[in-house]
Amino acid sequence: MSPELIFGSFVIYTIFIFSISWITSRKADNQSFFIGNHKSPWLIVAYGMIGASLSGVTFISIPGWVGDTGFTYFVIVLGYVFGYAVISTILLPLYYKLKLTSIYTYLDIRYGNRAYKTGAFYFLISRIIGASFRMFLVVSVLQVFVFDHFGIPFWVTVIIFMGLIQLYTIKGGIKTIIWTDTLQTTFMLIAVITTIFIIVQHLDTDIVSLTKEVWNNSVSDIFVTDINSKQNFIKLFLSGMFITIVMTGLDQDMMQKNLSCRSLSDAKKNMTTLSLILIPVNLIFLFLGAMLFLYSAHFNIAPTLSSDHIFPNIAFNYLGATAGIVFIIGLVSAAYSSADSALTSLTTSFSIDILGLDKKYVNNGKLLKKNRYKVHIAMSIIVIFVIILFKLINNQAVIAQLFTFAGYTYGPLLGLYSFGLFTKYRANDKYIPIIAVLAPALSYIISLFSKELFNGYEIGFELLIINGIITFGGLLVTKKNGKIKTT
Repeated sequence: MSPELIFGSFVIYTIFIFSISWITSRKADNQSFFIGNHKSPWLIVAYGMIGASLSGVTFISIPGWVGDTGFTYFVIVLGYVFGYAVISTILLPLYYKLKLTSIYTYLDIRYGNRAYKTGAFYFLISRIIGASFRMFLVVSVLQVFVFDHFGIPFWVTVIIFMGLIQLYTIKGGIKTIIWTDTLQTTFMLIAVITTIFIIVQHLDTDIVSLTKEVWNNSVSDIFVTDINSKQNFIKLFLSGMFITIVMTGLDQDMMQKNLSCRSLSDAKKNMTTLSLILIPVNLIFLFLGAMLFLYSAHFNIAPTLSSDHIFPNIAFNYLGATAGIVFIIGLVSAAYSSADSALTSLTTSFSIDILGLDKKYVNNGKLLKKNRYKVHIAMSIIVIFVIILFKLINNQAVIAQLFTFAGYTYGPLLGLYSFGLFTKYRANDKYIPIIAVLAPALSYIISLFSKELFNGYEIGFELLIINGIITFGGLLVTKKNGKIKTT
């Protein structure tokens, strides 16, 4: 497939997204940007969140990851369901009760200003790095298969992508994203399903026979019982559960969409629906990954340097123009879907949690909008810088890096919210920033020497839980005398 055709598909799809953005952002105000005026239909939110939850990481990295870990990722997905249940029953009622725009305002109410700023800071770091990981994956693929052909440097490609996302989200914010995510989820799923059927045709078989072949192949192994393995199913299940709690329930990006629903009841329906839909959708991605490896073996395709390039390599170079076009549209859909909401949530958190613009300009919507625009642009520039920096250090599948990094940055948030929700102790606010720094550092040391310390036990994604426990313990040790009523 020619780079010109790939680029043309990208341009046409981008124009389509801008058209949707223009329609949805008319008459948008600050409340539209932050919480969609509390008018978002829950079913549309749930469907659109599929794309935001999956992102370019799932679209490319998970199929490529199958070669190394089989279907063990599916255990993480099962843990997601229980994580979403915790969000629906504990976190969403709290957020709606307090009528929050930024979920980190809870930390100010429960602990004090230092805890509030610490929580917001960790979210900003987490989301900047997370969004950069996801965008890096997509941009690097397009760079290799398209922009290198035109002699365009990587850093220019990054600026183009972030500039486009910044332009179509700066006005409408969450109100626009609710609808663009719906469109992008649709295109992403169409791309995956279409690719599967094209592979079936190329292998001259049928979907039932190929499913049986995948199931009988060791690549589809789901459960690893070795307790010392990073892929042990108990570790992965608990990790999936807690990853969901922190990367959705304690994440302004994902919660901002839920808070845009009309009511708590609608937000709960959204969470439940999303958790159930993600099971078959992720299974489809894993099935695609297995098919790609079987396809490679059947046609003796040389392995790519990066597992993240297996899908694009086969789609662009072996499956024909149709597969290439649907792949590029699916890829861009996944990239836009995760990056646009990340940029909006970063703007929201920095504007409200760090700068306090909602209080400073409570009676001046024009000045609030003007300053919000500045923050939006600044966040874009920061993400661009981090993506380019990440280009220099990437050396493994992005999905693995993303979950590992989440263990360090979301761990303190897990500890803070757990302590606040499940105890009545009065935490010492002045020590919270110190605890939030020490907990990840201690977690790293434990992870680094886990084999020596625990008789060969290797810490995987459960690093997040360990980090949260250390934070919780630090809050317990430094607590003040007396108790308070839990919020």
